[in-house]
Amino acid sequence: MDALCIFAAHYECAVHAYVLMENHVHLLVTSPGSSGGIDLAHALADVELEVRPVHAKRYLLACMRYIELNPVRAQIVDRPAHYRWSSYRANARGYTDPIVTPHPLYYALGRSLEARRAAYARLVRRGFALPDSVSP
Repeated sequence: MDALCIFAAHYECAVHAYVLMENHVHLLVTSPGSSGGIDLAHALADVELEVRPVHAKRYLLACMRYIELNPVRAQIVDRPAHYRWSSYRANARGYTDPIVTPHPLYYALGRSLEARRAAYARLVRRGFALPDSVSP
């Protein structure tokens, strides 16, 4: 987690969602430069990478949900809030997480912090009901 914080700042990447799994990492990042996210991914892992651009208005929140439900789909936990190495608790519960930077579309979920958290938690619960169909 420390490396993610350090490298995200170094490569000027805003991390909107993440999950650190035993054998892989999912990140949803934005960067002012075209290669920031790729540079961040290479700094974190010296393995083959899969990098996909995301059309923000259409898929960003679905990607966040997909990422944060990964430990549930992998049957590591039964609820995303039970997985410690994820952005879910910051996005849906308001936990302080120095890695997470809310995206403007996340802010659009509600006028208040509580409304945004509740709206996001509902969005994730809808995906949780059918975890195999969550893919963006």
